[in-house]
Amino acid sequence: MAKQVVFGRDAREEMLKGVNVLANAVKVTLGPKGRNVVIDKSFGAPRITKDGVTVAKEIELEEKFENMGAQMIREVASKTNDIAG
Repeated sequence: MAKQVVFGRDAREEMLKGVNVLANAVKVTLGPKGRNVVIDKSFGAPRITKDGVTVAKEIELEEKFENMGAQMIREVASKTNDIAG
């Protein structure tokens, strides 16, 4: 399979789309009025959570570069959660 290479503005825009998708999914869980999110698993019952890191870990996007942007934020959130709790 050939590798797709994207540079400059196009790469940033595609990755930013993924970052925004992840941010929009996580932001509803933040703060004292944070809402619950239902996560549908491929197996077992759906999971209900208010934890933004859990929501971030479950998001996977189909478009490759959008998923890379989401993956970067997912790593930051996970490491921050490990250190700060």
